[in-house]
Amino acid sequence: MYKTLLVALTASAVSIGALTAATTVRKEPLDAATLNTIKSQFGRLMELANKHDFKALHGMFWQSPSTLLVAKSAIPSEGSWAGFWGNEAVDQKLHDIGSSGPVVLDPDYSKLRVVGLTRDVAESYVPMNITVSYAGQDGTARPFLMIINWLRVGKDWRIASEIILPVPPVPAAKG
Repeated sequence: MYKTLLVALTASAVSIGALTAATTVRKEPLDAATLNTIKSQFGRLMELANKHDFKALHGMFWQSPSTLLVAKSAIPSEGSWAGFWGNEAVDQKLHDIGSSGPVVLDPDYSKLRVVGLTRDVAESYVPMNITVSYAGQDGTARPFLMIINWLRVGKDWRIASEIILPVPPVPAAKG
């Protein structure tokens, strides 16, 4: 009987621990209002990018040497795509891209997803079409993914990293 009681108590403790862990894992660190604020910030980012408002775009980024933009490179030694670190490099890259000709970012807002990673860090993801003539691109709208890490700075949310990835074409069916 003692062994049965011990097994039952152990099983209960393990079950309660698993339930507690599952509850902790599922708890969203940011409330709906905060997630909506970040979605609004994303919409503002798209508006400013399409207007080529470089000064206002600068203000949306975290002011740090650790700020990151991953984008198309015009310099062969950097590879086709590269990381640009720090505000000066990010500002220059955005200016170069925006000054190269028409640039239109067209996100699929129905697929925009924002999740809280911690109380002070969130991530957004959205597929989009980007039309741009920068660094050998021909100005045809092409599919991309944009992934942004947002950082709470005081009461505001700033872009800590913006990663723009081209979606490769679907391979031709073998036939």
